[in-house]
Amino acid sequence: MSSASPLQHRVEVGTLIPGEEPLAVAADVFIPPRLAGPPTVLCCLPGGALTRGYYHLQASGGSQTNGGRDDFSFAAWMTSQGFIVVTVDPLGIGGSSRPRNGFELTPDVLVAANVRAVESIRQDLVSGSLTDRLPPLPGLRTIGVGHSMGAMLTAMQQAHDHQHVAVMLMGFGTQGLPGELSAEAAAFAGDPSGARENVVRLVRARGGDSYAQISPSRQARAIFAGENAERRGVDALQSVRAPLLVTAGLFSMIPGSSAAECARLDVPVFLAVGDRDIAGPPHQIPASFPASPDVTLLVLPATGHCHILFPSRQHLFQRAADWAHTVLTS
Repeated sequence: MSSASPLQHRVEVGTLIPGEEPLAVAADVFIPPRLAGPPTVLCCLPGGALTRGYYHLQASGGSQTNGGRDDFSFAAWMTSQGFIVVTVDPLGIGGSSRPRNGFELTPDVLVAANVRAVESIRQDLVSGSLTDRLPPLPGLRTIGVGHSMGAMLTAMQQAHDHQHVAVMLMGFGTQGLPGELSAEAAAFAGDPSGARENVVRLVRARGGDSYAQISPSRQARAIFAGENAERRGVDALQSVRAPLLVTAGLFSMIPGSSAAECARLDVPVFLAVGDRDIAGPPHQIPASFPASPDVTLLVLPATGHCHILFPSRQHLFQRAADWAHTVLTS
């Protein structure tokens, strides 16, 4: 697998929050050594409290037989299979603009920014203006990829703008995390309109910073890694940790908050969850996508929430690549 440095890219997405300056989204573009046909971009959004570096995790050590430093890298694996990989920092995270009023980074604002960023990058690749390492790609297709909260945003983005020919959603279900909610927030379970209308008020009422730092704890370790996670990967994950966007984070924890968008997805859906994940009972998740013509569920054994930290990751990477090739040629 190639460890070639990605192209760093920045996309202006405009003024999306009243009173804020124009905003921009940061992305990395990974170019494959050889393009598969038809040419395809995987557009990847990280989960909450993680940057885009999650998809190109660089762990020290490791043998050359399993890829060395790249053996935790989804981006490296997928480029080796001929895909262009674009990893994106949501607004407020990593290299993207950080609005002063982070409470206003609602899922709808994040989705609007991601739609504009993906379309800009797609157009530049189609025209050949993004990099001289690639020719113009007029037949370019995109597949949306998301992990955890990033999967929720990917599903909402697809329902909003129908940009992708398929989506991969990892560590995600619509059941939320009701045990982490206040009684007031829990009252909006199954009421996505109410959740959307009240989420900013709810997070403001909790006080604290709109860019919350998740302190190291047994609970945090259990959510991100848990048993069987490989130490090298867990250590490397620290370099891609980020604040949590509290408004989108709370919205994602409310059961059913994105259920309406998931129900409208009419493209193939690849679902990957660990058997020790936080996304709810795995075999209940496909029912959230009744309009999809093809729902594939992969349950990863002995695997927690951050799948790439676990030995099952190479099975995940290969299954994801095989599925994408099948979707694109069917």
